[in-house]
Amino acid sequence: MTRRSARARPDRRARLRAGPALRASGRLVARASRRLRRVAGQAVSASVTTTDPAVRPLPPRRPAGPPSTRLRFGTSPGLPVLAIAALMVLIVAMLGVEQVTGMSLLPDRLSAGLRPPPKKFPVLPASHPTSLAIEKIDLRAPVHDVGIAPDGTIAVPDAARAQEAGWYDQGPTPGQYGPAVIVGHVDTTSGPAVFHKIRELRSGDEIEVTRTDQRVAVFEVNSVEKFDKDRLPVDEVYGDFSRPSLRLITCGGQWVGGETGYADNVVVFASLVKARGG
Repeated sequence: MTRRSARARPDRRARLRAGPALRASGRLVARASRRLRRVAGQAVSASVTTTDPAVRPLPPRRPAGPPSTRLRFGTSPGLPVLAIAALMVLIVAMLGVEQVTGMSLLPDRLSAGLRPPPKKFPVLPASHPTSLAIEKIDLRAPVHDVGIAPDGTIAVPDAARAQEAGWYDQGPTPGQYGPAVIVGHVDTTSGPAVFHKIRELRSGDEIEVTRTDQRVAVFEVNSVEKFDKDRLPVDEVYGDFSRPSLRLITCGGQWVGGETGYADNVVVFASLVKARGG
């Protein structure tokens, strides 16, 4: 799968001065952030590799559009600037309408990172996850710990446990400050695996993670993204320690075969909105 992170920001540390419990949480966050950063330095990409020799690799992706189209835009620098400016004005206007009406007007892919996550959230003490439930895609699966693979990437469940998810045990637990990372296979040579449908999630869908302390951390999906494994945005995926969050990571895109398997990673970005039980 994947890994990375950034140091805790000064404004977050300021919020942690409220009391001893939160100060302790801040120290845990800082250590988790450093661990994620070390892993990030070891490799730029990671994945759940699914190799099926019976499937022929697809040809490499080519840039969209004929060369003449790209050349015309390249020789007229004023046109793309004006087009981007107009698009940004339109997006801002549509976001304003969404805030007033509550209606979703922008595609999730276009608006990724633009809609603010829910403002109110709890913060939970450390506790390992034991199971994952997503009603929207009828997913219920056990969660076990995974560490770092020999190649420096986040380890993934072995093929015999393809219907289970793996929580990266060098990062935050679900509900602590920072991104808790849970990885899983998209499929195997015999059929769909645990994260086969997570690409179908949309903004606002809920993800429930049950922990060993019997508390259930409830996350709300912010966006679902697909990244080339060689161009994974490390800080975006692993670097936000401003609030408790969750990343679900699996494979997607074209099948290229070999050790890579699928060309992309599918990443679900979600934020903690409530907790119950315990």
